Amino acid sequence: MPDPRFLHRLSDVPAAAWDALHDGSNPFVSHAFLAGLEDHGCLRPEWGWRPRHFTLWEGDTLVAAIPGYLKDNSHGEFVFDHAWANAYARHGLDYFPKWLGAVPYSPVTGPRLLARDDADRAVLAERLRSEVARMGWSSAHINFHPADEDAAFGPGWMLREDIQFQWHNTGQWGAFGEFLAAMNHKHRKNIRQERAKLARTGVTYRIVHGDEASEEDLLAMHGFYLQTFAEYGNAPALTLPFLRHLAARMPRQLVIFLALIDDAPVAGALCLRGTTTLYGRYWGGATLPGLHFETCYYQGIEYCLREGLAHFEPGAQGEHKLARGFLPQTVRSRHWVAEPAFAEALADWCEHERNEVARYAQTLSGHSPFKSEDPA
Repeated sequence: MPDPRFLHRLSDVPAAAWDALHDGSNPFVSHAFLAGLEDHGCLRPEWGWRPRHFTLWEGDTLVAAIPGYLKDNSHGEFVFDHAWANAYARHGLDYFPKWLGAVPYSPVTGPRLLARDDADRAVLAERLRSEVARMGWSSAHINFHPADEDAAFGPGWMLREDIQFQWHNTGQWGAFGEFLAAMNHKHRKNIRQERAKLARTGVTYRIVHGDEASEEDLLAMHGFYLQTFAEYGNAPALTLPFLRHLAARMPRQLVIFLALIDDAPVAGALCLRGTTTLYGRYWGGATLPGLHFETCYYQGIEYCLREGLAHFEPGAQGEHKLARGFLPQTVRSRHWVAEPAFAEALADWCEHERNEVARYAQTLSGHSPFKSEDPA
């Protein structure tokens, strides 16, 4: 039986050993991304993020792992459990610390149970549950895992579901005009008008990968990121050294879309690229009509079409994405709660929530911008 360990920093594991546990298609679970967050000031205990990566070892060989954190709050997770924490508090129980398997600040579906096969993933999930119980933590949560990991979760792991809006191309579109042609007249016209209005302001675009980005490009993108967080009154977590780290260590996976007027950056979107998917993460910039939609959505769609990427995930929430060709997709998370009475009540709560999400998805399906419900 493999030995379990909680690691307090990812740098305790060689990058090659960690990355051997996944296929490399999702950049967010790579050693470079996760260790970079720790090494460049993006995770701080006072923000509630303490690395506790769960790992299984056979002697000195890492055989399975889950990127994980001990959490003292629920900030930066995008799977909301504030009501759960409040219910614990009302009954005089401590909900925090809890253990979270996730990628910090990233509501992106991707592998979470990093192991060789389904059997090892099932062992990993069960050993995690027993170790969290042994440590006396209230609960374990695994956010944004893919559907093909469902079978690994045994009894007691509650399923929650939510909706995100994502773009998918199964090969039917080779250019932006073909994508628009699949839409009904109203939505096709609105997108053309949005793009034309912005073009008349003189905005142009420059797209750079990490190995093409200058220091000025990185400074501009980080400045736009800080601006957005300041406007919403939130604390920015990503540091400029982390952005430099991504450019150096993930040179072709970092993609920055810079909007220019007279060759000067006025807005930007920071994305990561996987094997088949573009992931939109952060944006910021000037207040111009249509600038957000062009920078965050249309430029990304055009990039996917040029590069042969089948999927574009622009981030969490936002029904406005539906009108721009991003259709509702179900995302999932798993939750194990140690207190039996709470676990029983929350199982009913999760079932009710899943039913509500299914009804919401059905409603959204009636508002597709495409000529048929499924553009494929």
